[in-house]
Amino acid sequence: MKKLVIVLIILLAASAAYADTINLGDFPVGAWIDSNYDAVWEFTSTNIRILSTSGAVLWDFRGKTIQNFSVSLDGAQPVISFSCPEAGRSYRFAKSLTNSNLTMQIERSGLAAYSVNMRSR
Repeated sequence: MKKLVIVLIILLAASAAYADTINLGDFPVGAWIDSNYDAVWEFTSTNIRILSTSGAVLWDFRGKTIQNFSVSLDGAQPVISFSCPEAGRSYRFAKSLTNSNLTMQIERSGLAAYSVNMRSR
């Protein structure tokens, strides 16, 4: 019985690190270009990836620890926000209602905040 309890505690602790997963819900899927870094942010219904403009995967959030993931509205504007300890960053993406652009804001420990208005690919 003690072993079963210990195994359950370990499983609960391990699942807590990955409890917040990526589910974009009603947030638009697609790809947006960060022209400052020649990178493409690709949003699917279950994952977010950063690609080079030639299509090579630069970063894939699948399998990474995603914390505080939320899809919400800022006024009527859809917003995704989350943090990723492996990347050392917190992200916020807001979809424009008047055009296809996406505004990305990144908070980085020890570095200045980063913000860019990305156009749809």
